[in-house]
Amino acid sequence: MRAGALLLALTAAADAPEAVYSAPAQHRLVEGVATDGATIWLSSVLDRNILVRRAGAVTNIAMPAGTLHPLGMAWDAQRKWLWVATDCPDLPGVAKCDSGALVALDRKGRLKAKLSAGPGFHPGDVSAAGGAVFVSDGLNGAVYRLNGGTLDPLIAPGVARSAQGTALTADGQHLVVADYGRGVATVDLKTKVRTLLPMADGKPLRGLDGLVRVGADYYAIHNGSSPGSLIRFRITGAQIDVTVVQRGTLLADPTQLTHDGNRLLVVADAGWPAASKPDQPPRGSNTLVAFRLP
Repeated sequence: MRAGALLLALTAAADAPEAVYSAPAQHRLVEGVATDGATIWLSSVLDRNILVRRAGAVTNIAMPAGTLHPLGMAWDAQRKWLWVATDCPDLPGVAKCDSGALVALDRKGRLKAKLSAGPGFHPGDVSAAGGAVFVSDGLNGAVYRLNGGTLDPLIAPGVARSAQGTALTADGQHLVVADYGRGVATVDLKTKVRTLLPMADGKPLRGLDGLVRVGADYYAIHNGSSPGSLIRFRITGAQIDVTVVQRGTLLADPTQLTHDGNRLLVVADAGWPAASKPDQPPRGSNTLVAFRLP
């Protein structure tokens, strides 16, 4: 059964979200979002820019020389750095590469760190919490933890299928991983033991992309079917209890999300169809929307 079909059996209800920002047409593909509570960063993939929104004004930061296209992002409150997963997505006009890198930028866009897990490393999502930084590889399912100046594999390449968003548990002992093909899992940060967490009916929740934890709740983007959904789940024992928060045309092409303490910020219409197929219509108006947290 497709992941989308699983979600159709769930009940959805939520207040209408707030439109926050619509990217200009030249930023045809917006993938990642991060915030420190006051500034919002968005990754403009094709033109290798970071859009910076603060106090209603938007400026651009060009990716430093020697870096690739920005994808998922996370703000590191301890280091005051913006971590960016960079790679060469398979899109028209994007040159192929052997591997990508996890890079860190300061507020002015200056390169502070650039790390790779080796040949064939293609990072897509990154999370940061309490000084810990994690990056996932959507092509081979691997997940890595920043360890000094290296990336330590928590899930080795080939064990999972397509690792996407990650979120540290409240106690800091486990990492929750959304694997697009295998479902939700936890990884024990001491032993590196990976445990798959099915839904109450025993089936995995596939098709998840971005992931963030707010208290005891985990919010995730489900884009395994169109339109997409914003879902919420809690971990109960060895399973997850899932609720659909929002589903519908507003989430035409959702990808990543983060939170500023009061709101979930969701890239609601990234623009992948138009970027992948030039004959597709352009992205809609609401690039970034916000949902009030309960």
